[in-house]
Amino acid sequence: MDGLQASAGPLRRGRLRRRRKPQPHSGSVLALPLRPRKIRKQLRSVVSRMAALRTQTLPSEDSEDSRVESTADDTAQHLAAVQSSGAPATASGPQVDNTGGEPAWDSPLRRVLAELNRIPSSRRRAARLFEWLIAPMPPDHFYRRLWEREAVLVRRQDHTYYQGLFSTADLDSMLRNEEVQFGQHLDAARYINGRRETLNPPGRALPAAAWSLYQAGCSLRLLCPQAFSTTVWQFLAVLQEQFGSMAGSNVYLTPPNSQGFAPHYDDIEAFVLQLEGRKLWRVYRPRVPTEELALTSSPNFSQDDLGEPVLQTVLEPGDLLYFPRGFIHQAECQDGVHSLHLTLSTYQRNTWGDFLEAILPLAVQAAMEENVEFRRGLPRDFMDYMGAQHSDSKDPRRTAFMEKVRVLVARLGHFAPVDAVADQRAKDFIHDSLPPVLTDRERALSVYGLPIRWEAGEPVNVGAQLTTETEVHMLQDGIARLVGEGGHLFLYYTVENSRVYHLEEPKCLEIYPQQADAMELLLRSYPEFVRVGELPCDSVEDQLSLATMLYDKGLLLTKMPLALN
Repeated sequence: MDGLQASAGPLRRGRLRRRRKPQPHSGSVLALPLRPRKIRKQLRSVVSRMAALRTQTLPSEDSEDSRVESTADDTAQHLAAVQSSGAPATASGPQVDNTGGEPAWDSPLRRVLAELNRIPSSRRRAARLFEWLIAPMPPDHFYRRLWEREAVLVRRQDHTYYQGLFSTADLDSMLRNEEVQFGQHLDAARYINGRRETLNPPGRALPAAAWSLYQAGCSLRLLCPQAFSTTVWQFLAVLQEQFGSMAGSNVYLTPPNSQGFAPHYDDIEAFVLQLEGRKLWRVYRPRVPTEELALTSSPNFSQDDLGEPVLQTVLEPGDLLYFPRGFIHQAECQDGVHSLHLTLSTYQRNTWGDFLEAILPLAVQAAMEENVEFRRGLPRDFMDYMGAQHSDSKDPRRTAFMEKVRVLVARLGHFAPVDAVADQRAKDFIHDSLPPVLTDRERALSVYGLPIRWEAGEPVNVGAQLTTETEVHMLQDGIARLVGEGGHLFLYYTVENSRVYHLEEPKCLEIYPQQADAMELLLRSYPEFVRVGELPCDSVEDQLSLATMLYDKGLLLTKMPLALN
C-alpha cells in the first residue's frame, strides 16, 4: 500500500507496508467490478443497502435519484459506480479529531464497537465488524467476486465513519508522551522527481524532529499504531479472527501537495481507510501473470513502468479502498490538503503454495519410510537421457522416466501429514496474533473480573474455585490451539501475546493425555457452555485440574460469576 516497503521477509505487525480519468463524485458511491449480466441485479442490492446506510448516518438528507457509470477493462469486466445524490463530500484544511484515541460518542465506529461489546460470540463479533468495514457491500459478494481479484472503492458521504479510530491528535500525543523510535515505530519518507528518500534520524521521534520532517514534505508512517492505540488494537484483534490470518496496520500522514512513496505493489491484501483530509490514489492491475497475487513486495517503479490505472480516485474521510496483493498503487496529496489514512493488511504468505511447501518434504520423508517404491534406486543410465541437454530427446526411456515421476508424485498425497501441517500453521497464527480485547461480559466472567484486591493490609476476596457444577467455555474462539509435538500435547494461546509483533515468545500449556479429549471438547463446543463434571476425563481430579489451569491462565469464562468460599 502507500509506502509499504518491499520485503520478502515476514510482515511485521504494523509495518506492513484502467481506463478513465478521475471524476468528482457527489454523494455516496460504491465502485466495484461487475459482469454486465449481473449489473442490474447487483444495483438493486447495492442501492437498497445504500439507502439504509444513508437513513442511518445522514437522516437529514433526501435521496433524489441514482445513476450507473461503468467502463470496460482488459478482462471485459465493468467498473460500476452506484451514485446517490446529496451534498458533496468536502474537506478543506487539516481535520483533526481531538478524541485522544477514544471513538467519538456519536460516530458510527463508536456505535459498532458498543454493538460488538454486546455480542457474546467472538466469531459473530468478527463477522459483524467486517460487515461494518465494507458496508454497504455484502461480505459474501466481496469474498466470492472481489477478494484477491479486483480493486474496490467504497465511497461514503460520512466523514465521521471512522472517527475515533486514529487521528493526527493521537499521533501528536504519542510523539510527546510515548517512546516512539525512528525506524522502529516511525518512518519519514518523500518521493520527489521520481526518487524515493527515507530521512529517519537516529533515536526517539520527538515532536520537534517529526514535525520538522513533515513540514519538509515527508510523509510520516507509523508502523505499529496498535501498540499505542487501544482502539486500533481492538479493531485488529477482532478482525484477525475474520481472516484467520494476522491483521496488521500502518498509519500514514502525508503533507499537502506531496507524495511519500514510489509506485509499488505489496504481498498483502490491503484495506485503506481514509481518516482525515484527501488523497488521490491510482491503482494498476498486475503487469504480468507472475505478479498476480504476489508472494513478495516489489521494488519501486517509475512512471514509465506503469500502464493506465484500473482505478483512479480521491479518497475522502470515511471512504474505503481495497486492492489485492500484486496490484501496483501510488497516492499523493493535492489542493493544499493533508491526508491521514490507516492501511489494514492481512494474508501475507497464506497461500496453497506455502502450505504445500511445508507439507511436501514431510510427505516425501513419510513415503520413503513406508513405501518401498520410493526407496528403489534410480536407473543406472538415467543421466544418458535426462537433464537439460536431453530435453528434446525422443528416447522412450525419457518418457518412461517422466511417467514414473508423475506416478510417485501422485502417490505423495497418501503420505501428506495435512492435519499436522495445518496445526503448525495455526500455531504460527496464534503466535502472530494480537492478544484478545475483552468485552464487559468476558471480563466479568473470567479470572480478570475476580474482585481480588489488597485492602486494609491484606488481600481480600481470595478463594473463588471452580466445582464440577461450574459451566464454562473458552474465553474466545480463536485464542488457543492444541498441537502435538514430540509425543506431547501443547495448548498454544494468545492471551499473553504482546501488541508488538513477536515481542514475546510463543506461550503454551502442556495438556496431559488423560485430559486431551476434554480439551478438544472445550475448543470445539465454543460458544456453548460445558459443565466441568461432564468433561471426558478419567477422574474428577483431572476435570478440575484442567478447568482450573485454563481458568487461572485467563482462557476460560464461567456462565455465572464464581462464588467465594
